[in-house]
Amino acid sequence: MFMDFLRNNKIAAGALTILRVYLGWTWMTLGWGKVTGGFSAEGYLHGVVANEAVAGQYPTYHAFIENFAVPNAGVFSYMVAWGELLVGLGLLFGVLTTAAAFFGIMMNFAFIFAGTISSNPWMVLLTIFILAAGYNAGKFGGDRWVMPYLKATIANKFTKKSVVQEQQAA
Repeated sequence: MFMDFLRNNKIAAGALTILRVYLGWTWMTLGWGKVTGGFSAEGYLHGVVANEAVAGQYPTYHAFIENFAVPNAGVFSYMVAWGELLVGLGLLFGVLTTAAAFFGIMMNFAFIFAGTISSNPWMVLLTIFILAAGYNAGKFGGDRWVMPYLKATIANKFTKKSVVQEQQAA
């Protein structure tokens, strides 16, 4: 019953829009500061490696950070900065909302696994509602136009392929 409310109700869509815009603004401002401010994740990544609690609780994640992320800190800096900005824009404008929420929650969990608490648990909690609501979370945003266009384009592409395959088989 609650899922039906989240996924189909206009009042829920309005409440989700408020959550979506709040989260979008948060991600966008964090990302914009990093994109324009010459952000480097190298110090943060070294801090994660030095954190004994991370090594003890999440040894696989710790090994990933130590052996892959630290040597590629420049790439990770770029991905974090632009990832935060793009997640923010997606949520703020309600375009590809579910994808933006998914990648946002993945970054939140990555920060939590790294031992950073700050606003990450709160953002995870709010993002769960957006993910559960699916399309309804972006109903009062760009998804109102983008999603039907994408569905029609993808369906049209598959329909044309199957027609061509049937003609070739005949």
